[in-house]
Amino acid sequence: MSAAADTLSRRPVPVARGGAVQSVRDSLVVARRNLIRMARIPEVVIFGLVQPIMFVVLFSYVFGGSIAVGGSTDPDTYRQFLMAGIFAQTVTFATAGAGAGIADDMHKGLIDRFRSLPMARGAVLTGRTLADLVQTALTLVVLAIVAVIVGWRIHNSVAEALAGFALLLLLGYAFSWIGALIGLTVRTPEAATSGGLIWLFPLTFISNAFVPADNMPTVLRTIAEWNPFSATVQAARELFGNLPPGYPVPSAWPMQHPVWASLIWSVVIIAIFRGLAVRKYRSATA
Repeated sequence: MSAAADTLSRRPVPVARGGAVQSVRDSLVVARRNLIRMARIPEVVIFGLVQPIMFVVLFSYVFGGSIAVGGSTDPDTYRQFLMAGIFAQTVTFATAGAGAGIADDMHKGLIDRFRSLPMARGAVLTGRTLADLVQTALTLVVLAIVAVIVGWRIHNSVAEALAGFALLLLLGYAFSWIGALIGLTVRTPEAATSGGLIWLFPLTFISNAFVPADNMPTVLRTIAEWNPFSATVQAARELFGNLPPGYPVPSAWPMQHPVWASLIWSVVIIAIFRGLAVRKYRSATA
């Protein structure tokens, strides 16, 4: 008995391989594993599309003629204004899926299996967030097609439009690291889903996504103008050419320089929450 225990104690423990190149390779392997898993459960992607499509239809046709944008209550004007907000909401709501996926892997012990392999420690989380980014990009493409069908149009160049979508995806990737941290913190996938959504609703609604921020009370307007979500929405509207004539430009710096504000916010969120998530992953599996 003691001899067997002695043998087990002398068994070499896998050591994580270092180096940036190896870390990228490990991350891509994990991302591929998650994408294959997502492809085998297509209903997850389908159901993920239902909510944003409903938001597009409901806000466009139910509220379109009731909300004034730039002094106009024309439904088409509101539709052009709305779509950047719907796109941003869609990419950020993927946070709940990222958190639930990681919580599920933790619950099933899959993270422990990854830990037993000689791979970069951060690769498990990076691979997961990259897979979620690919899924979010596909969702965004489908949603853009639906938006075009209901009358949304891009009025700037192709390069500017692509830059707008890139900023949206960068924000979604940044928020997926918040989801990763939540998934590592809670005990069940259900709790991760709830924890990933409960704070997103005030974040998205106290913003310029669905109504102009200048119509809000002073305190809420200030919060909305400095909201990272609002910065990306405003940047996307500018790059898509969807700001209506006469739309007032707020005095807050993020709203006057939304592209830079969106980039700064997304990079800061990634830097902070990636560090916290990787540290939590190491302590949770130690």
